[in-house]
Amino acid sequence: MEFISVKRKKMDVPIIPLIDILTILLIFFIVTTTFKEPKPVLNVEVPMASGVATSQSVEKRATLSVSADGKIAIDSVQVLPGELDSYLEAFVSVNPGKKLELKIDQACPFGTMVVVWESLTKAGIGLKDVPHRVRLPASGTPPASQ
Repeated sequence: MEFISVKRKKMDVPIIPLIDILTILLIFFIVTTTFKEPKPVLNVEVPMASGVATSQSVEKRATLSVSADGKIAIDSVQVLPGELDSYLEAFVSVNPGKKLELKIDQACPFGTMVVVWESLTKAGIGLKDVPHRVRLPASGTPPASQ
């Protein structure tokens, strides 16, 4: 017994016309696209909060400064090398409520910073209580290499 096999026509998707349609759609979207125009900047006036501390009521902090060559000073008093611990202990005992602010030159040696941090800790001053400010060199001057 012979079975008759029906030859099926192979279905193809024509790619060339699809590429043409895709190109036409792409050109259409490029031509009809409207770009966002820059919006004008709004002037926002933020209201002042009542009860904010004024500059007269803000307490003054003493400055612990470290220069680029490793010299240390408290307010304008030069600290002798190796005597920072005793200076800080005397500062805490003389000014019990006064807080410190650390000003560092960017080119300050890291070893000097470690000594300052250890001395602050020994004097009972928490490092989180002392804000750090870094002085950058004048513009055009590259930072000193360590």
